[in-house]
Order: sequence, then structure tokens, then C-alpha cells
Amino acid sequence: MIILGIESSCDETAAAVVRDGKEIMSSVISSQIAKHRPFGGVVPELASREHLRNIEPVVSQALGDAGVRFDQIDGVAVTKGPGLIGSLLVGVSYAKALAYGAGKPIVGVNHIEGHVYSVVFENPEIIYPAMALIVSGGHTNLFWIPQEGSYQVISRTRDDAAGEAFDKVSKMLGLGYPGGPAIEKIARSGDRNAIRFTKAKISDGRPDFSFSGLKTAVSRHIREHQIEPLADGKLPSQSIKDLAASFQSAVVDSLIGTMEKQALELGPKTLIVAGGVACNLELREAATKMAARIAVPVYFPSKHLSTDNAAMIAGAGYRRLKAGESDDMHMAADITMRLQNLENIDDELRKKKVRYKL
Repeated sequence: MIILGIESSCDETAAAVVRDGKEIMSSVISSQIAKHRPFGGVVPELASREHLRNIEPVVSQALGDAGVRFDQIDGVAVTKGPGLIGSLLVGVSYAKALAYGAGKPIVGVNHIEGHVYSVVFENPEIIYPAMALIVSGGHTNLFWIPQEGSYQVISRTRDDAAGEAFDKVSKMLGLGYPGGPAIEKIARSGDRNAIRFTKAKISDGRPDFSFSGLKTAVSRHIREHQIEPLADGKLPSQSIKDLAASFQSAVVDSLIGTMEKQALELGPKTLIVAGGVACNLELREAATKMAARIAVPVYFPSKHLSTDNAAMIAGAGYRRLKAGESDDMHMAADITMRLQNLENIDDELRKKKVRYKL
């Protein structure tokens, strides 16, 4: 079964052709970073216009690179949500037109589920139950996955997503956009223990994430220590390097610390760390060490598959299309689409705690 995937939830226009859910025949991504860099973040109206300009040539290139004609495609999978409404509408409308014109089945895919499937192409088969940390510019969630296609949210961010926090702190320090790679680069020369940032405590006791307070603490430190943002053409001071390293460390500790605690309670057989922030080397190293401590394998996508891409959308859509499922032409973009079809984690799972001292 050959699936054409289309992704346009934010600022990447992407298309991919995937065979049998695991073989990437082609994957094309048109990035808009250069367009949005002057604004320090994604401008929704600009993003949707770029998608309109790029969607046809990107899909055509994906088909050409795969060496297949559209009539040889068995189905279309497209990101339905969540994301920016203007961006989503471009991808959904284009995919529906293609599918309708050629009489092919179409499925709308949750973008976050796509990130879960981004690990299937380059790793051993996922053994369930699994636990997935999806961390990007727009999403920071920890999911319990008892079996393929079933999801329960364990933790979510109460405010900023981790990638969003990276972007905002990078802007404070004058490091530019996107913030994740910029902070990671200079953090290598900084002291991660130079500044002790306090981890946010959630008052209702849920294992959720919060990065707004950390962002405020960084802003306060900059002001109190009179740290000047990096100017064009200048090298970052040691103060900026230490601040970047300490901030990055605080984010990673929060993410992996929460994942480890929940993994010890629930006992997954596979750990997944995916999303744009999964490119961060410190996050990968921390997750790898944590997985070794609790003797559970952890899977990461490659850099190409960590960012928004269409191969992961085709991979997620393959499962539904293979089962004979499809959406009709009334399918609409859904900016608030959630990935949760299980209400509660069985309390019996939490009683089976793994014996390990944190």
C-alpha cells in the first residue's frame, strides 16, 4: 500500500510517499524559517500564503522523487489538526481535491500522532504499552499508549510549549529564531549548573509541565544582572552562554524527570521521544541515560523526521487506510484537535510501581 502524506500545520510545507507504513520512498520539506526569522516567530498569514505557493510543487516533487504517478497511490493522508487554521486549510483543501479527482480514499491525521509515528521508520518495532513524549514549538505532551492507536494524556503543558519557551528565551538573549538550535549551540560552551532555576510545581498535583515561570525567571536574571542581548556581529559573553546552558538544562530536567517518574509507575515497554525539540542533543542524552536506568528502550526520530514532515503523517494514516477507514469530503481542518481516545489510565497500572529509587 502506497500512501501520499501531506503536512501543512504550521510553517513547513511537506509531502512524502510511504510504502506499507515504514518505507519512505520520498520526503520533501519546504521550510519557511527564512521568511519568519525577521519577525522572531511564525506569522500565520504569511505562513498560509507560503503554503499556497509551495503545496503543488512540493507534492509534485515528492511523487517524482518516489517514481510514482498519482494514479498509483492507494490513499492520501493529510494533517487535519491541530495547528494554524490558514495553514491547515491549504493542506486539507489540496489533499481533498487530489483524492476527489482521482477517486482515492483520504484520512485526516492528528499532527501529534504523526510525531508518534515518526520513530517507526528507523527503529525496531514499537512494543506496547508505550509512553511517548512529544515536545515541539507548539506541543509538549506525555502520552500513555497501551496499544497502537489508543492514547491517554498523562501530562501536558499548562502554558508555553517547551519549543516556544526556547524561542522566547532566545529572543531575550538576542540569539534569533528559531531559538532551540541557537540556544543549544552556545549552551555547549556554558555551565549548565551556573544558575539554579526552580522547577514549576503544579498546585493540583497533576504531573503537568509549565515553562512560563522559567521564562520569567530568565527575564528576571537578565534584568538583575544587566545582561545585554547579543548584538549583530558580536560573540556571546560567558554570562549569556551560562544562562543558555542553565535554561536548557532546566527544560530537559523537567521533561525527562517527569517522564521517568511516570514510566516507573506505569511500566511501559517502549519509550518514544519525538517532535522538533527531540533534535536537542542534551535532551537525547538525558533520555538515553534515563532509559538505561529503568531498562526500557527509547526511540528517537532522525533530525529530518523530528521536524514537521509528511512521512510521519503517511505513516499514521497508513494504519487507518489499511483497516479500511477513510474520511469523506466534508472533513474539515480542526485547530483544537486532541489526541486522546482513552479517558483514564487504569489505577491498577499505577499500583504496579517499578522498584527504583529516583
